[in-house]
Amino acid sequence: MTPLRILHISDGRPGHYHLAEGLIAALERLATVEVQSLLIKRRRWVPGRYLRMLATVNWCGPDQLLKMGYGLDACELKAVDLVVSSGGETLPVNLAARRILGAENIFIGSTRGISEQEFSLIVSSYERHADLPRHLVTLKPSALDPDALGRPETVPVFGPDNPPKLAGLLIGGDSGLFKYKPEEWSALFTFAREAARAWGMRWLVSTSPRTPPDIAQAAFDLAKDKDIVADFIDYKHAGPGTLKKIYSRADVIVCSEDSSTMISESVWARLPVIGVSPAHHAFKPEEREYRLLMKHNNWCRFMPIARLSVENFGKELGEIEPVSVNPLDLLADDLKSRLPGLFRR
Repeated sequence: MTPLRILHISDGRPGHYHLAEGLIAALERLATVEVQSLLIKRRRWVPGRYLRMLATVNWCGPDQLLKMGYGLDACELKAVDLVVSSGGETLPVNLAARRILGAENIFIGSTRGISEQEFSLIVSSYERHADLPRHLVTLKPSALDPDALGRPETVPVFGPDNPPKLAGLLIGGDSGLFKYKPEEWSALFTFAREAARAWGMRWLVSTSPRTPPDIAQAAFDLAKDKDIVADFIDYKHAGPGTLKKIYSRADVIVCSEDSSTMISESVWARLPVIGVSPAHHAFKPEEREYRLLMKHNNWCRFMPIARLSVENFGKELGEIEPVSVNPLDLLADDLKSRLPGLFRR
């Protein structure tokens, strides 16, 4: 079988290109791949909505669109079998590359009103798309391989009668729609101490890029008690990519809900996940939908920090049924079923 040639179009935003990397990792389960990456940046004076419109009309050539909107020369695009991208800024380039190269194309995310007929496949995480013919509804893709982490295929039900030995505590911080009060952080750390003492378990604690310094210090102070915290990772010093150290060891995860990425990646790692939120929070519609998808599949549960107690924690854990197969394999099977022509060469 000849290698599957892929053009990965990136807008440089980790939340987008990591999704594409996850999809490509699934494709690597099926074939040898050759990936060429194209980092794009839209010219400020050209509105993105205008470029999306031009990408779907016949009177604007795709080479013109690339030159005008992004300063790209179509002649520099090499022949590929598949175009992959995520993020609204990449949509016009995805469609233009498909037209120029005659390749299949996959987009991950919302298509901003562009007809699904413009795509070979759209990967979505919203249940409302489940019945659309060119949509594949799944967990947000990740290149994380649970098998490589040593994660068990079958995860037992945890709770008071079967307490976890190690639990991950992933700490975020304020974002546009999330505002934590000092007393809420204090309540979260108090719960961590109470759960450790009641169940004889220990925590693996990690901060994140948005964790405020005083909360990172409070987490560090919590970690001084080795009977409560087995390991502490300070993102400020450790940098990205360290959560694998927690995913490979933890039995369950507690994650602040401001980080959809951490919650989704924890679910992808085949871990029982509980998201906790402050009183002052809200979700964008698409984020609310994604959490409903994960909740309806019993992959995780969500609760306000104000309701956190050892008893409530145990009850919520008992309702979770983690992903039972490697999500990379599941996504690979779905891609092969939806785009069989890519694998018949």
